[in-house]
Amino acid sequence: MAHAYTPGLKVTTGMTLRKRRILPLKGEVVVRVGQDVAPDDVVARTSLPGDATLVNVAGLLGVSADEVPDAMVKKVGEHVEKDEILAEAKSFFGLFKSNAKSTMTGTVEDVNKVTGQVLLRGAPVPVEVKAYVRGKVVEIVPEEGCVVETYGTFVQGIFGIGGETHGPLVMACESPDQHLTPERIKDEHAGAIIVGGNLVTAEALKKAIKIGVKGVVAGGFHDKDLKD
Repeated sequence: MAHAYTPGLKVTTGMTLRKRRILPLKGEVVVRVGQDVAPDDVVARTSLPGDATLVNVAGLLGVSADEVPDAMVKKVGEHVEKDEILAEAKSFFGLFKSNAKSTMTGTVEDVNKVTGQVLLRGAPVPVEVKAYVRGKVVEIVPEEGCVVETYGTFVQGIFGIGGETHGPLVMACESPDQHLTPERIKDEHAGAIIVGGNLVTAEALKKAIKIGVKGVVAGGFHDKDLKD
């Protein structure tokens, strides 16, 4: 006989919680130890490298790879707009010019005289890490982030989708054995995290998304609804 195993999940009415808020890359920490923070407060920020693309300048100009550096109109470190001329070369006794244009807006990052290709880098992508909880900064991780301490209820889940979010917690069902159905989700739930009963239906999830619910907590859902 087959058996299903459900791991034990922790539920605590009240406890001190510490959340590490860390950047994906080193950057700037903008809070200090002892500072009170709200969920939307930025605690650290950095910039991720932009998209990169290669332009085969040697092939476009019809020159050898080692001639590309001298043919460059835009130098390493300079900004370039999409379709702006990157490099140009004269041919047939200087009577004709051929050019290579940028395929994106960004910066010239590298000119390779072995391959004849030019590496372009798009604009940096700003990244901010927020506190996401109301509490106090108790530790700074230099150039990376911080630890925020708060007090609250801890309920451990077994499965989740989507990123982090926050909002007021609202009970949408009266008892644990009730299904979270569309009629239980009201317009005033917009911006809130709603708690359902033993099951949330696909129709309820669609309505929650439509009216702007921040999150849904329930005992379960049908896997086919998630696929749909």
